[in-house]
Amino acid sequence: MRPYILSESNWKTVKKEKTEVALLTWGATEAHNYHLPYGTDNYQIEAIAAEAAKIAFEKGAKLKLLPNLPFGVNTGQADIDLDINLYPSTQLAILSDIFEVLNRQGIYKVILLNGHGGNNFKPLLRELGLKYPKMLLVTSSFFDVVHKSEFFEEKGDHADEMETSLMLYLRPDLVSDLKEAGEGKEKRSTITGIREGWAWAERQWSMVTEDTGIGNPKKATREKGENFFKAVTQKLADLMLEISELDIKNRYEHDQ
Repeated sequence: MRPYILSESNWKTVKKEKTEVALLTWGATEAHNYHLPYGTDNYQIEAIAAEAAKIAFEKGAKLKLLPNLPFGVNTGQADIDLDINLYPSTQLAILSDIFEVLNRQGIYKVILLNGHGGNNFKPLLRELGLKYPKMLLVTSSFFDVVHKSEFFEEKGDHADEMETSLMLYLRPDLVSDLKEAGEGKEKRSTITGIREGWAWAERQWSMVTEDTGIGNPKKATREKGENFFKAVTQKLADLMLEISELDIKNRYEHDQ
């Protein structure tokens, strides 16, 4: 039993503990090129959260990692077989129910760890933060915690060198031979503002990529994945420990 993971804990121990921080991970179920499994985002975020929680727990953080939510926003992938979509409004309803439970039980600190690029929790937490004013609601996407360029050579954001390296480290049994992988070529938008990065429109996946990947995975290695994993989990563990020890009412600096 890992005492920082709720699904492995029992009531005898839980009722004696004071949980300061609830950790919630949210992934997705979607195609990842030809060589990675549909559950890639879930395997990654669950492993990262568990390791970070372990590090923080061993340093004294009072936290519990809740079960992962495995379906994300995939509105741009409606024609990709078995890419399972949840609308943002559905995510809002789910989060509202979970936060209602935590708020009622006096667990006012939540870290929502995102494992999928299509999820965008900031506007949802803005709304729920107003609904539950006692709560501190923090979110972070694991792929933004450190600079990917420090670990990987190829750019990309889906089934790319980073995700492939991470899966080679975490679940090599689920990674097919990289000879089977597509090159993850992305067709860029013809709209100038979108190409330059100051305008946005959702990518229509089947128009953008032939193999569902974005970013060439061919240079991926287990070693790169391990180094990235350790860097990310350490920084997230620091965040968890800091929030566990935080006085919510004094979370901003005082004027000197």
